[in-house]
Amino acid sequence: MPGRDGNRLELIGLQSIPEVQPGDDLAQLAAQAIRRVRLKLQRGDIFVLAQKIVSKAENRIVRLKDITPSPLARSWAKRLRSNPRLVEVVLRESERVVRMSSRVLITETHHGFICANAGVDRSNVPGREWVTCLPVDPDKSARLFLKGIKKQLGVPVAAVISDSFGRPWREGVTNVAIGAAGLQVIEDLRGKKDAQGHNLKATVLAVADELTAAAGLVMGKRKQVPVVIIRGFRYRYGKDSARRLIRPKARDLFR
Repeated sequence: MPGRDGNRLELIGLQSIPEVQPGDDLAQLAAQAIRRVRLKLQRGDIFVLAQKIVSKAENRIVRLKDITPSPLARSWAKRLRSNPRLVEVVLRESERVVRMSSRVLITETHHGFICANAGVDRSNVPGREWVTCLPVDPDKSARLFLKGIKKQLGVPVAAVISDSFGRPWREGVTNVAIGAAGLQVIEDLRGKKDAQGHNLKATVLAVADELTAAAGLVMGKRKQVPVVIIRGFRYRYGKDSARRLIRPKARDLFR
């Protein structure tokens, strides 16, 4: 079980990472930022990476001028009062459309995530004609980052890729894990006892989501802190996938 006493967490934001370009090595950029601030990486640290820099590094960037919208995209863009090219990108990134309101499409992505506009986003992207899409395989992206960090700094750590999602029945957005490597993303406490000795029958903790939500407080939306290191959390090593956090359709009461 990596980690220290488990009673205190440190959230360390890396601010000195430059604007990420397609083809950039994120592990190298993170290692350089760590060296600049003279931070000593510790065994069991957890890297939380903003999805946006992963998408940029993997060239998941689309110029809307290059997109030819379909008739369906044009029709729905009128109802959404949106750019038909943007709607077309959203449809291409979607497995299915779950719901459409007067301003947004809620879709299921090819990964299985349910989110607004399939994760297609204009924020923190230079210029109005460019958007980013989610990484093709965020779990693979996390694994490659870990491999790079081990090569750069020689320390075994874990990594989570985060994105901000809205939630049914709750206002506001929060960060959730869309990719993970090096840790178990879920802690199943069913069959164990609580502090009062009661048997736990339904408690399954979304560990990776809680980590990304904590890191989101440091990342912010305007702070330009795309990488946060979480220190002091006791987690179990594992070869989990963040897709494990997606509830199977057979157990989803709301589909």
